[in-house]
Amino acid sequence: MSSRSTRASNALERLKERSGNQGYSMVRTGSGHFFLTEGPGQPPLCPPMELDEFVAFINAQGPQKPKRVSKLDVEFEKQLTKKKT
Repeated sequence: MSSRSTRASNALERLKERSGNQGYSMVRTGSGHFFLTEGPGQPPLCPPMELDEFVAFINAQGPQKPKRVSKLDVEFEKQLTKKKT
């Protein structure tokens, strides 16, 4: 498997985990483009895309994980807002 396919399949695995839908599948065309389906033999959910475009599309699908914020990040934000005022 090429690194291109690995990057796309990692994005697909993250989508499956976020959405809970293990049926999602990706297809790689002969021209090297990718598209997403809800399972083998299902119609495509997007047009064929280049790798970067496809990964961005998949990352935007489904529920998003909240960004982790550490205590240090919170304190830093407080310091920044104090300096602005």
